[in-house]
Amino acid sequence: MKTLNFVLVFLIVASAVFYFYFKTRQFRTSQVFPIRKKMFASKAGMFLGTLLIAFGLNQLLLFNGTVTYVISGVFILLGGYVAIFNGKAMRYYNQFVQEETELNKR
Repeated sequence: MKTLNFVLVFLIVASAVFYFYFKTRQFRTSQVFPIRKKMFASKAGMFLGTLLIAFGLNQLLLFNGTVTYVISGVFILLGGYVAIFNGKAMRYYNQFVQEETELNKR
C-alpha cells in the first residue's frame, strides 16, 4: 500500500513538473510557430490529465467514504477525458510541425 502511494505521489509530482515545462515551452515559442505552440499546449494538457488521474487514485487509497469515492471518480473521469483529448490533439498537431518549420525557414 505504501509503495503504491509512493508511486502515485511520484507520478503526481512528475506530471506537475512536465506540465509546467511544456507550458513554459508554449509561452516561450515564437509567434511565428502557432502549430508548435498548440502542440506544446496539448502536451501540457496531457500531463495535466495524468496529474488528475493520479491524484484521484491517490485519494482513493488514502481516504474512505462515499464523498471521497464520488470526488475521486470525478477527478479520474475528468483527467481521463483531458488526457485523451489532448493526446489526440497532440498527435494531430505533431503532423504539421515539420512542415511549419520548413515554411518559416524562407
